[in-house]
Amino acid sequence: MRATVLRRLAAVFALLLAAAGLPSVAAAEPAHMCLSGTSVRHQCAEGALADGTPYRFVRPAQWNGIVLVDLDFASRAPDDALARRLVELGYAVGGTSRTVTGWDIAAAIDNQAAALDRFEAAFGDARWAIASGRSMGGMVSAGVAQVHPDRFAAAVPFCGGLGGAVGQWNQKLDTVFTLKTLLFSDTSLPVTGIAADVAGAQRAWLAAVGAAQRTPGGRARIALAAAIGQLPAWGLTAEGEPTPQPDARDPEALQEGMYLALSGGALPYLGQAMSSRRAIEQLTGGNPSWNTGVDYARQLALAEPAHRRAVRELYARAGLDLAADLRVLAGAPRIRPDRHAVSTLEQGIVFDGDLRIPVLTVNPVGDQISTVAQQQSYGAVVREEGNAALLRQTYLGTAGHCTFTTAEQEAAIVAMTHRLRTGHWGPTNAEAMNRLAGSDRYLGYRPPVFNRPYYGEENR
Repeated sequence: MRATVLRRLAAVFALLLAAAGLPSVAAAEPAHMCLSGTSVRHQCAEGALADGTPYRFVRPAQWNGIVLVDLDFASRAPDDALARRLVELGYAVGGTSRTVTGWDIAAAIDNQAAALDRFEAAFGDARWAIASGRSMGGMVSAGVAQVHPDRFAAAVPFCGGLGGAVGQWNQKLDTVFTLKTLLFSDTSLPVTGIAADVAGAQRAWLAAVGAAQRTPGGRARIALAAAIGQLPAWGLTAEGEPTPQPDARDPEALQEGMYLALSGGALPYLGQAMSSRRAIEQLTGGNPSWNTGVDYARQLALAEPAHRRAVRELYARAGLDLAADLRVLAGAPRIRPDRHAVSTLEQGIVFDGDLRIPVLTVNPVGDQISTVAQQQSYGAVVREEGNAALLRQTYLGTAGHCTFTTAEQEAAIVAMTHRLRTGHWGPTNAEAMNRLAGSDRYLGYRPPVFNRPYYGEENR
């Protein structure tokens, strides 16, 4: 009620500004039909938020009262398949762009609430607002659930980095540090302190790992780094083509999957480890990651059993001493963080389990960027805070980052709509989700325990 009154006062204020000949900050008036590829009648509202972030919303004429707000909607193509499908089902869809905020996740989270204000100024109050997005958008939508439960009724994060900004970049540090220490210690390949020539660093890393992949010892050490960093043993080809899921009993196939997770597809792990780390270091003014006190032998011991077996077998075939390599890792100089950088990064966001609205997460088991272990970290802290009843987590048997079909995403939105309309969860097991999606890729899955949880200053 208070939020509605404030929005109405803002609208009155905008009219007064207009009467006085002053610029208004109110939302754009709904005008043209802007969603192509659909015959559904709709209106659009678009403009820019206070920080310059663009926003855009599409509301169908036959609106069901639900609006989805997405970090990246304003940057999407006008014929976006999921947007078309949801509008045809009666949902309003829209959101912002990451072009201004980038890795300033706290600002991006607040922008979702500001964009919702603009939507409601243009179209009237939503019955329910759902925060939802993919990749960084998934992370932001989970952040919205924690920060703005007064404005949003639910969140559906797809393939989000739910280990939090600090935790997930510590995890990525482990992989790159292990590779550098065991394979490339005499090179200039960066781990932190990424220089402005990001493309050059990406090319150098991918070329180096590609060369290592051609030797038995290189393959063994790549597998060790991937197991320590909790990467999937399943990836896309360099051209982005899907590959079969490796047999868990086949160490060579698992290692090939790990290598593809590092270097395959349009967004290879090593490529993002350079580009996003550079952006984060520029944002925070330093390095927000560390591995002081990390026991890499313990992290290997806690890796998925099939991955541990593959590492041991590959080391034996290469004639290498795994225990010796673990001792090298243990004795390698550690990386310490810039504390100001850590404090800055943790503002956006540390997931602390404080849920007051329902959340449904969706993640591919073979996602090399938003790893499934991060989903475990999120679920664990939600349960520890006594909020398990508000959370459901689902997984799909597919490789690559955010590799969902439109129908699989629609199924998650429909499942959350049922939760909002009835006040209780319907079935979200694999069978039920596949029925909604007309798919066979949702699966029952228990992710490994995240090895770099970060819930705040106390466990730094």
